Amino acid sequence: MSKKVNLLANLKSDFASGLVVFLVALPLCLGIAMASGAPLFSGIISGIIGGVVVGYLSQSHISVSGPAAGLTAIILTAITDLGAFDVFLTAVFIAGLLQLALGFLKAGSISNYFPTNVIEGMLAGIGVIIILKQIPHAFGYDADFEGNQSFAQNDGINSFSALFEVFNHIQLGAVVITLASLVILISWDKFSFLKKLKLVPGALVAVIIGIILNELFIQTGSSLAISKEHLVSLPIPQSFEEFKAIIVTPNFAGITNPQVWIVGLTIAIVASIETLLCIEASDRMDAQKRYTDTNIELKAQGIGNIVSSLLGGLPMTSVVVRSSANNNAGAKSKMSAIIHGVLLLLSVLAIPAILNKIPLATLATILILVGYKLAKPATFIHFWEKGKYQFVPFIATLVAVVATDLLKGVLLGIIISVIFILRGNLKRAYSFKKEQYVDGDIIHIDLAQEVSFLNKAAIKLTLSEIPENSNVIINAKDTVYISHDILDLIKEFKATRAVDENIKVKLKGFKKAYELENTPELTNHVTFEHYYDVAKRAMVKKEKFNEVYQN
Repeated sequence: MSKKVNLLANLKSDFASGLVVFLVALPLCLGIAMASGAPLFSGIISGIIGGVVVGYLSQSHISVSGPAAGLTAIILTAITDLGAFDVFLTAVFIAGLLQLALGFLKAGSISNYFPTNVIEGMLAGIGVIIILKQIPHAFGYDADFEGNQSFAQNDGINSFSALFEVFNHIQLGAVVITLASLVILISWDKFSFLKKLKLVPGALVAVIIGIILNELFIQTGSSLAISKEHLVSLPIPQSFEEFKAIIVTPNFAGITNPQVWIVGLTIAIVASIETLLCIEASDRMDAQKRYTDTNIELKAQGIGNIVSSLLGGLPMTSVVVRSSANNNAGAKSKMSAIIHGVLLLLSVLAIPAILNKIPLATLATILILVGYKLAKPATFIHFWEKGKYQFVPFIATLVAVVATDLLKGVLLGIIISVIFILRGNLKRAYSFKKEQYVDGDIIHIDLAQEVSFLNKAAIKLTLSEIPENSNVIINAKDTVYISHDILDLIKEFKATRAVDENIKVKLKGFKKAYELENTPELTNHVTFEHYYDVAKRAMVKKEKFNEVYQN
């Protein structure tokens, strides 16, 4: 049973971090909805449900859920193919049910097999993406939507070429606000007298100063004034009827459409994998090193997507950017995620006009610092010092995440890690005790605990290079399992080449029965215990049993 957590125990720090996440999440929810071809409020609804519902049900203390950039292409295509947003919501409802089922089937345990260096590479890659994507916004160039993580942008350029395009669209007002925000954010962490104001996060102060500066520019008629298209753009319902129209419900008539089920399955799989990756990353970021039950997380995400679909929201996942901002802001428990959801709800109901005065340049500055903490140089140095088997999967994951997407990047990192593991196992299948070949030398080949068919090529090469007139001792005393392929290879070497080239072969730890008869019953395993069981079943006395072993 999980230990009951007092959500109010760290309310002071959780409220401050929830406020920061709210400021980060607001433009991301809107931007992802816009990129998905969905109503803008569907992104806000997803963020609210991700914060309040999933935040409450989840066991993760750091992660934050909401609409994810990784799903935008799937959502855009699905809405187009299905022909209506309400039919698409039915697919989201199905996706939630499937995720709920995956949780009960304990599919969350797959996250235990994500290598640490790959997860760290994913985080660093997300950090690089955030920095690349937010630099243009910091200079007042907002052609790309907030929350976009793809390398190739909708405006025909990519993340790198967009940096050069910035020089043609610099807004001095945005630069001034960016510099002011940067000074505030860095100072808030540096000076002790400011650190005491924990309830007032630096991000909120930066946002307030950004709004005040831009209002001064507007009131004085300055050329530094930032225009509406470079501010947060939250839809404002003018009447109760307009507000009611925001809530779209699923059209369950589409439940019989096979395409709806295919979309639902696709969303369930992609959203679940992204969630598991983010949960693993969030647990690594957690200063208290708490672990999340990933099966409960899948259930929470499933319920969240069901509720979101019923209220007209986008599908959601646990997301790295908001989770990183939450951790950096000092979150202690999942209460911060819940608070961010509540703030999203209250803000769209009560103060949308004020929120629409927030400059995107200020939010870009907040995110750039989040990105830096994810991809700081110390992380690169750490994995470089660990050696190539740790560094190569780390850097390959990072590059692939930036150049393609999160899932492809992680897949590449895992494939490289597996290749390195297999290569390492090949080398560790045996130890070869000899510095140079000289006729007549005694050559020791000590087999490892497990020797499988994967080791056949390496052992075969070693046996082929043993010179004539040598004495070879092949030792399997410590071996727990050895495959038939390896046993046959050794037997063939002893019976043919060793005889032809006067190579004396001594086997230690192998069964005599294998050497003489190679009976299937006695070659399945080379452990003493296994052969003893076989002998007992054959009603062989213990004395006879000991005789068949070669000492």
